[in-house]
Amino acid sequence: MTLDKARQLLETQAGFGGGYNRNAARLILAEVAREHGPDAADRLIRELALDRVFGIAPGTFGALPPSALRRG
Repeated sequence: MTLDKARQLLETQAGFGGGYNRNAARLILAEVAREHGPDAADRLIRELALDRVFGIAPGTFGALPPSALRRG
């Protein structure tokens, strides 16, 4: 997933702001962290104020377990 696509999806989820949307945002951010690194996920969290909207803090996706880094 590109960062632009992730940003677009996260903006949509933040616009709704519900619990299910928080889970969707976490899944999107986990994929961003896996594909682009945790710094990219942190930038999106800050840029879209996801800490305020969903309570997702920067650094949440910094220490992904090895299983999350496997593809396939």
